[in-house]
Amino acid sequence: MKIINFFLISSFLFSISRAEYAGSVFFIDSSTHQFLRARSSGDVSQSEPMLLPEVGATVSVLLGFPPPITLSAAGSSKLNEVLIPNPFDRPRAVFVLEVIGVDDPLVLDPKNGLFHKALKNSIRLGSHKVDIELPDEEEVSVISLDESLRDYSEEEITDLASWLGGSYVPDATRSMHGVLTIPLENGDSVNLHLSKKVHRKFASKLFALFHNIMKAIEMHEDLSQALHRPAELIMGSFDGIKEQLEADGSDKQGMRILLATLSKIVDSLQTAYEGKIVGVIVFNEASQSESKTLMNVITTSRPSPRWLEETKRPTNATLAAQVLVRRTLAWITGIVLLIATLLGVYFLLYMPLTRDTLLYSNVKLD
Repeated sequence: MKIINFFLISSFLFSISRAEYAGSVFFIDSSTHQFLRARSSGDVSQSEPMLLPEVGATVSVLLGFPPPITLSAAGSSKLNEVLIPNPFDRPRAVFVLEVIGVDDPLVLDPKNGLFHKALKNSIRLGSHKVDIELPDEEEVSVISLDESLRDYSEEEITDLASWLGGSYVPDATRSMHGVLTIPLENGDSVNLHLSKKVHRKFASKLFALFHNIMKAIEMHEDLSQALHRPAELIMGSFDGIKEQLEADGSDKQGMRILLATLSKIVDSLQTAYEGKIVGVIVFNEASQSESKTLMNVITTSRPSPRWLEETKRPTNATLAAQVLVRRTLAWITGIVLLIATLLGVYFLLYMPLTRDTLLYSNVKLD
């Protein structure tokens, strides 16, 4: 009986630990600027897991805004472990992606060039979402990567394959049933057979991510021409790796495709933003049915300092009194200005010429 109780308690504690440490976050620095601290392998093993609010606060600081006032002292110290302590040197552009269904990509590909060089932290996901608090839309532009797409054509699939450096061979007998070949970092390649439903559904999510990234780059080109350039947050999620590919036995291949796609996305964004962008990629091992997106963006509009906001709706009597006061002040001000103008013109016309100090400033008068 004691053995059974010990086994149940151990299983319970193990499940709690997995719930607390069921994810990881990777901070990908710029290729030309340094916005993040460099960390050695020894520091990684000693670092404490981050909480979701601390990840959200890191995103806010990278965008150039102060962290929320609810951030604890321990959370501030964790931000100092990630960010360079220079408030005047922030990228003001962040790419945030949550990958659902994967805990740590380095377990599958330990030598991946993108994530091997990134700043890694284990993350304590918890059971609640986190809100990234940002100012109004005039100061920050939020671009979503979760927009669903219409039915796409084989030409667009060919564009995706070309962008990834691969190829697409269509099926001569049936449309949208060809083979999409995507090269990997190690020189191998993976084939997605669109004739299979799970492969086609995974490819559609891949194409949606590619399409939204291209849209974000186009919007950045438009925003960069504005006089007041806002901060830019590119944010979305990628799910369905377990549900769509695990039953087919190709979930590891799908993850390798996603890693190759993320490497290409980061390179494209670095080129478009001229290095002034940082990537924050969160991996959440929970399945799609257990967890949706963990981070949400809320904008807080602030009243303009040039206007006074009325807290209560005025009544008709109050409106009439306000109109009377404003008209009275307008008439009084106009009459005073008119009298002052007439007096000024009068004294100017009837003033002796030799008393005009502007015309006769050098004349010596008796």
